Amino acid sequence: MQANATQADQPIKLHSHIREDGSTLIWQEAALDPYPRCITERFMYWAKTAPSRLWMAERGADGAWVRVSYAAGAAAIESIGAALLARGLSVDRPLLILSGNSLAHALMALGAQHVGIPSAALSPAYALAGGDHTKLVQVAEQLNPSMIFADHAEKFLPAIDAVFGPDVALVSQTGSTPRREIIAYSALLAAPASAQSAAQVAAAHATVGPDTIAKFLFTSGTTGSPKAVIQTQRMLCANQAMIRAAYPFLADEPPVLVDWAPWNHTASGNKVFNMAIYNGGSYYIDDGRPTPKDIAKTIHTLREVAPTWYFNVPIGYQFLMDVMEHDSALAGTFFSKLRMMMYAGAGMGQPVWDRLSALAARKVAGGVPLVSGLGATETGPFALYYSDKKDRPGNIGFPAAGVTLKLVPQDDKLEARIKSPSVTPGYWRNAALTAAAFDEEGFFKLGDAVRYAVAGDPAAGFIFDGRLAENFKLATGTWVAVGALRASLVNAMGGMISDAVIAGEERDDLRALFIPNWAALGAISGQSDPAHIMADPTVCAALADHLTRHAQGATGSASRVVAAIVLTAPLRFDRGEVTDKGSVNQRAVLRERADLVAALWTGDPALIVADWKGTR
Repeated sequence: MQANATQADQPIKLHSHIREDGSTLIWQEAALDPYPRCITERFMYWAKTAPSRLWMAERGADGAWVRVSYAAGAAAIESIGAALLARGLSVDRPLLILSGNSLAHALMALGAQHVGIPSAALSPAYALAGGDHTKLVQVAEQLNPSMIFADHAEKFLPAIDAVFGPDVALVSQTGSTPRREIIAYSALLAAPASAQSAAQVAAAHATVGPDTIAKFLFTSGTTGSPKAVIQTQRMLCANQAMIRAAYPFLADEPPVLVDWAPWNHTASGNKVFNMAIYNGGSYYIDDGRPTPKDIAKTIHTLREVAPTWYFNVPIGYQFLMDVMEHDSALAGTFFSKLRMMMYAGAGMGQPVWDRLSALAARKVAGGVPLVSGLGATETGPFALYYSDKKDRPGNIGFPAAGVTLKLVPQDDKLEARIKSPSVTPGYWRNAALTAAAFDEEGFFKLGDAVRYAVAGDPAAGFIFDGRLAENFKLATGTWVAVGALRASLVNAMGGMISDAVIAGEERDDLRALFIPNWAALGAISGQSDPAHIMADPTVCAALADHLTRHAQGATGSASRVVAAIVLTAPLRFDRGEVTDKGSVNQRAVLRERADLVAALWTGDPALIVADWKGTR
């Protein structure tokens, strides 16, 4: 079967083939454009053709922008590459990056990549969350790094000294310790280049090819134990070719990106980071976060810089709307050059979608596409996408050029599997885990379920239908599609919660733990302290009213949440409950909050109960 999907520039032809075993293959007719052998090949291209163009900028200590051009960046990359070669780093003794997003972080990673040395960027929380540093120990055991980079070493030294031997060198901009060698980051940039070192860098770079390991990204999924996902140069470059084919405007003018999301995640660390390099764009590091405390920093940056492509998580857009709807100047700057907005990391509720779409329509004739997609650390991440305007959230699109989507029936679900040049070859030094991740035809098993947005029509896109590992059965034997239910519940709560964790396995009904939107709840009560907010009967009544309407509109027990408790204690990264990007791990929260889960069925005073039978 052939189907056409209307995109911003031209129709996309899709092929769909239902096979004898019941699986379905879906792919684009268009072939993937050629792509370079490694990502720094593109960096060096721009350093020659547009040497003075801004590549990346970050806030300095005085709040002013510190800017690096492509030419300056190329020189730093080659200097760092020479230093790492001289220190003997290799795929077996790689570079570990324990730092937030920064110019130095970016240049260290690219300097290593340029000469064929992998790096692994970890969340700073691995070292700063306290405890026995279990995750950091597990990372050290898998990678055996030869060198660690930490922007400012002081805060990381207790964890580094506790986990890594004294033979592991540390590169940093500030900090000192007598327990190991510390190399000044500035020394790597200032070392005079000799003809011999230049020749060594050129020779090493010449050997970097599509199968060279560029980096490792750690993901834990539902297990909580970090695993090193191999990222090859083929993955990075093929993924950028897919993105450019999906969003043709990237080729029309160099993109301007304003981004806060951490580089230890694939969404920003691969997709957005390399989007600037591949298309000769400019990347502004946003020092804010989508939290009540740090959203002001993001807003400050967006007053100064107008992005052409913008990413945020749903709660981040919600915070921005709270300000932009009352600040015409800010909204005017934000939308002045914007070609596309993307959300991921969690399901977006219809209220936030409507607010964002309405504001975009007021500022830009015809509005701005608000898009999402589906992918994973193991897929580059770009795999499914769309680029046209939709009426509501939830659609994750169809396969990108070069991607084949395989749908495999699993009970009443369709499991999504992916094959493409941007899929990982596996997990570092873990053959068993690698073998389990792929099926007999070499398709990577995402672990996600999807469903057709329009029955039988792949061109209309797909709807995310939950993580298969999160789904469970009620006592009646009825399956609960957790992902879809979380999205519908968040939507039904009218912006008062940012996410929900669904409980009820082997029970008669479903209940939830609410992750609150304290700003929205505080607006109802006039309070700011969570304890005072939840003590306000007006807040509890509003939550119960929305929960009642959700429950009354449900089609059955598998889609009806009848009671909930609001989480007043923040989710914890060190327990695996949440990533530093804000994604909630359903299984981990249920495990770590077992007492609250039990309280959902014991008449706890904090229980929010839906009157879905109309008994009150």
